[in-house]
Amino acid sequence: MPLQKIAEGIQAGLDGRGFDGSLKFDCGPDGVIVLADNHASTQDRDTDCALRLSTEHLQQLLAGKLNPMTAVMMGKIKISGDVPTALKLARLLG
Repeated sequence: MPLQKIAEGIQAGLDGRGFDGSLKFDCGPDGVIVLADNHASTQDRDTDCALRLSTEHLQQLLAGKLNPMTAVMMGKIKISGDVPTALKLARLLG
């Protein structure tokens, strides 16, 4: 699934919910999805926090099939930057 479709799904999930801060899903050569100002886009920019993961793991994470904490411990997700921002995302997904 292209990242644009995933970004649209994230945007739909954000409607009516607040997300403070900015976060980037960095899927390497597939591209990025940036959450900032309650908007999901595929335009790269600097963010408070970045999560490096494969597109497959991103899809599993968003579908609730991949536990964020377990994924970090197993090395499927690498976090850089402001970790509390990543924790806010975990609550939003949960």
